[in-house]
Amino acid sequence: MHWKLVIDAIDPHRQAAFWAAALDYTVEDHSTLIGRLLSAGAIPPDQVTEVDGHHAWLTLAAVRHPEDPHDPTSDTGLGRRVLFQRVPEPKHTKNRLHLDLHPGPDARHATVTRLTSLGATTLREVAEPGGSWTVMQDPEGNEFCVH
Repeated sequence: MHWKLVIDAIDPHRQAAFWAAALDYTVEDHSTLIGRLLSAGAIPPDQVTEVDGHHAWLTLAAVRHPEDPHDPTSDTGLGRRVLFQRVPEPKHTKNRLHLDLHPGPDARHATVTRLTSLGATTLREVAEPGGSWTVMQDPEGNEFCVH
């Protein structure tokens, strides 16, 4: 069984780039599949955009774990995968689901610094008897924690 987590986004390609860097994942490159579909007339050109010089879906972008299997004809991940889908409305309230990143206690500060340089912001530092972590937001305001 494979799975994907789907996250609504205003800019799915920016979110995919951020989370690929944050998780050391690979941004899926669907350009070969899109090129074939365009050439066959199976999709209209208005469903496609260009990202970093390659065809990409206008409303979707995905990242996958680099060690998981993927379909070589579409570059679609068949394992741990995050799909970002464009929605018209911005995020309004706190997430009901979030990611926890665990780089380890000695790497937390460096990870927070790296994620900030990628566009994340720190919301707060938490220190409780059970542990400590940093609550952050990705470039579109989705909360996540670094432990």
